[in-house]
Amino acid sequence: MRHNKKFNHLSRKKAHRDALLANMTISLILHKRIFTTLAKAKALRVYAEPIINRAKNDTMANRRVVFSYLQSKEAVKELFQEIAQKIAERPGGYTRILKTGNRLGDNAKTCFIELVDYNEAMLKEAGAAKSKTRRSRRKAAAPAAEAPATEAPAAEAPAAE
Repeated sequence: MRHNKKFNHLSRKKAHRDALLANMTISLILHKRIFTTLAKAKALRVYAEPIINRAKNDTMANRRVVFSYLQSKEAVKELFQEIAQKIAERPGGYTRILKTGNRLGDNAKTCFIELVDYNEAMLKEAGAAKSKTRRSRRKAAAPAAEAPATEAPAAEAPAAE
């Protein structure tokens, strides 16, 4: 029976699949964004998010568990020092998958997977959009009320002369 065996095997044996996902996780941690196929990105998200979640609690035991999966001192150091600070308040969902179309050679669906807190362009757009909508409502209401009061005395002053 095939109960609880729902993950994508990616046409690889277990050892090859584990090595592939570990290498992709190391690249994701070091480069913050990688381009790959959609199937690999979805499998990577399932593999990488629990590892990234361990970085919130910086203990020797967690470092050893993460190192047992990744086998890269540089990636473990980067994960526990820099990435852990940015994801400290985030409850989950550390990665984002954005589809980029189909590959020319074999028409495979491609995408890039990135760490959510490291896309500066999207963070700036989100911050600017929130600021603009809030500010425009407040400023539009406040100057409209003040404008007639300031213009009325200015209009009366030349008439008095």
